[in-house]
Amino acid sequence: MYAIQWPKGFVPGFVDNFASNEMIVTGLSVADIWPLLSQPHEWPGYYDNAADVRIHDGGGPELQLGDSFHFKTFGFPVECKVVECVEAHQGEPARIAWYGESGEGDDRLEVHHAWLIENLDADRVRILTQETQNGNPAKELATSKPNEMIDGHQNWINGLVATAKSRKS
Repeated sequence: MYAIQWPKGFVPGFVDNFASNEMIVTGLSVADIWPLLSQPHEWPGYYDNAADVRIHDGGGPELQLGDSFHFKTFGFPVECKVVECVEAHQGEPARIAWYGESGEGDDRLEVHHAWLIENLDADRVRILTQETQNGNPAKELATSKPNEMIDGHQNWINGLVATAKSRKS
């Protein structure tokens, strides 16, 4: 299986917080998942933790490499830039990732949030999302119990899968 590609400064194990969530489901494909994930205006419809989504500079509705966008998540307004955006092709997985930042000074948070979606044999799809974070808010999130990042991202995947399945039927 494929892995997330990490930029310098955001490698798991060398950051203030790391969250990883994965699901493998039958009956869906990358083609079912990609439109819901690559079009951020869709997120609030299936993920309660996404709000105020807007793509800057007339971009969209589908995110492209280099696009800047804004959304609120986990109580933070986050300004983001797409740093990886590759649709699935020739057996390779789809990938999308963004760098995000929020706050200033001691409240500054920097994140790298990546998604990898790949078709597997037997009519299955693998959805992997991982996020690394740096800054004081990340240190606080890393010690939260239950883990807000793990739970929140699992809700994102669950909503993504449920919406994709409902649109197929």
